[in-house]
Formats: sequence, C-alpha cells, structure tokens
Amino acid sequence: MLQRFHHLRVETSGRGLFDLTGRVREWTGDQGIGTGLLTLWCRHTSASLLVQENASPDVQADLEAFLARLVPDGRVGRYRHAEEGPDDMPAHIRAALTQTHLSVPIEDGEMVLGTWQGIYLYEHRVAPHRRDIVLHLIGEGTPTSKAAAASKAAAQTP
Repeated sequence: MLQRFHHLRVETSGRGLFDLTGRVREWTGDQGIGTGLLTLWCRHTSASLLVQENASPDVQADLEAFLARLVPDGRVGRYRHAEEGPDDMPAHIRAALTQTHLSVPIEDGEMVLGTWQGIYLYEHRVAPHRRDIVLHLIGEGTPTSKAAAASKAAAQTP
C-alpha cells in the first residue's frame, strides 16, 4: 500500500467556481498508484469543494444564483458574525451546505469521473483569496500512466 500527499495552492479572483480537474489529474497520474482512493480536503471555512458539470457554464451561474437567494450577503443585523464583512457569514453557511472534502476512486492510475464531471474549488468570499487544498492518495502501486506509456514505447522501438 502506497500513500502520497500534496498541497495544491489555488489563487481565486473572488466568488465563483475554479476548475481543479486538470491539476489534480496531472498530479494523480504522476504518483504511481494504479488503484486507490484520492481524498481532497479544503483547509478553509469560507470555501468548499464540488464535483460539478464541466460542460455548460450555465450550471455554475444557476448554482451561484440559487445560493445567492438561499444565503444572501449580509446587511447590518442580518448575521451576528459580521466582523470580516457582509460576505463572511454567508460564506461560512455556503461552505456548511456544500462540502469541504471529496473522495474520488482511482482506477488504472486515473480518477474515475463521469464524462461531464469536474472537480471545483468553490470560493464563497467576494474578494480574491489564496486557498490550500490537500490531496491524499492511497492505493496499490503500479507504474504511472506516463511512465507506462514511455516504457511501452521504448519496448516497441527496435
């Protein structure tokens, strides 16, 4: 059984969804684990992680519009916790309603995601932030897909 650990730094530009799929896929593929489980952990209380559709931007716009109606930003008196601005307590509520960690199966060295699924950091604050996502991969070792492809190509060369 092998384990790998990594911190993924994400610079956000404010509220919205930020696609992490490519960065996570690249790191996972380089770890030499063929079958296992990837856990992603968001180390923040005002951001979250989602597996969401990656094809239509309307999905993200509708999700944000829904959460804006469900958990509007604060005005004086709406929330007791208001020291960090009118978007802070709503960001905490949004994070509580979504997820701060994900588990993704790994098969043949790749994440098992559906055709239209992507992994997103959901920034709930209005201002830009630097977020830290912890990746923990555990599983059985096999050559990485890149290493396996290189080895296969070398074996076929006379």
